[in-house]
Amino acid sequence: MNQSRDKVIGGNAKLVRSINRATLLNLIRTRQPISRAEIARITNLNKSTVSSIVNDLIEENLIDEQEIKDKNVGRNPILLSLKLNTHFVGAINIDSSISRVAIVDIDGRIVKRSSFSFENNENADKFLETAGTMLKKLQREMKVTQLQGIGVSVAGIVDRAAEVVRVGPNLKWHNVEIGRKFRDLFPEQDSFAFENDAKASALAELWFGKGRITQINDFVFLSVGIGIGAGIVVGKKLLDGFNHSAGEFGHTIVSDNGPFCNCGDRGCLEVYASDHATVRRFLANNPNSKAISTNILLKDIIQLAKENNPLAIEALKETGHYLGIGISTIVKSVDPQAVVIGGKIIQAWDIIYPEIKKAEQEHDMFHLNRSVEILPSSLSVRPRLIGAATLPIKEFFSDYQIVR
Repeated sequence: MNQSRDKVIGGNAKLVRSINRATLLNLIRTRQPISRAEIARITNLNKSTVSSIVNDLIEENLIDEQEIKDKNVGRNPILLSLKLNTHFVGAINIDSSISRVAIVDIDGRIVKRSSFSFENNENADKFLETAGTMLKKLQREMKVTQLQGIGVSVAGIVDRAAEVVRVGPNLKWHNVEIGRKFRDLFPEQDSFAFENDAKASALAELWFGKGRITQINDFVFLSVGIGIGAGIVVGKKLLDGFNHSAGEFGHTIVSDNGPFCNCGDRGCLEVYASDHATVRRFLANNPNSKAISTNILLKDIIQLAKENNPLAIEALKETGHYLGIGISTIVKSVDPQAVVIGGKIIQAWDIIYPEIKKAEQEHDMFHLNRSVEILPSSLSVRPRLIGAATLPIKEFFSDYQIVR
């Protein structure tokens, strides 16, 4: 039987209960610790229905209950939380420089991780085999026999339904059947999810973000690294696009006469504001560049800027300027409530933010002075890796399908 049809629920009563189950599990996830009575109040479900579903979730080892001792009340309340250290997902972020692999708990907490670099990126099969082998190694070390799912985020255009990387410019991949490869590597695994890394990062911010982002329904996550991509969230839903390329703002044109980009165009935002662009700009403006190690990275420039190196500061400011121009295009195109920036570049937030905001306002359409918030990512761990984990976690918490 087709795997996707196995989850289809035919009866109305079963469908309603499945939806209620997913609702309760997500409510516990977002409001934990929480009591049965509070769940009933929020969902408007009767207490017997709540208790029945909660009992099922306890039997399935999905949630824990804990009695809170309080001398000021007659009966100690019993609060519910996710059961941790029991259900895990695998997460893989594939990039052209350093790829990362992790075992992640269902609350988005990374419990074990590793990384690797691959010399011949064009050999996609070997690349993916290395990633899969590393994930299996982490499983053995943690003694996790079964993962609830595996999520993979990739720097490129990903057709998540077909499980194919259509284009991975920096990886030099074209039409790589990533789903087929991972299903061969993990034949015992049922649940896989694949996505563009910037979109996955947006999803991670949506699910596990903290602070101000939790109050925002419409935002764009701008991922800045070797390349630049974006994930668009509207009404707390991630947009994909007809050709799976929604959010490719890194390839919007900043200057017609600019340097060539690996997409084939000239003057893309990526060639002005990526990590490599910042490094190139610093070296080009440095009279002692020949004496500087050719292995200098963005983190080194950020460190120099913190030590008040004027050339490092200027290079970062210019990156902020171009990011501001790129964000002005995003604002005109999507009109989001906020733009969230992720990547190493946010470690220099105090330097780049004023330049971003200034350039964005200078290019504001009709000088409307729209109040678009520009925020650094609230995620403490790499968004692209957490994003990979969020893909199967999202499926784990939404385990039903409505028949149309």
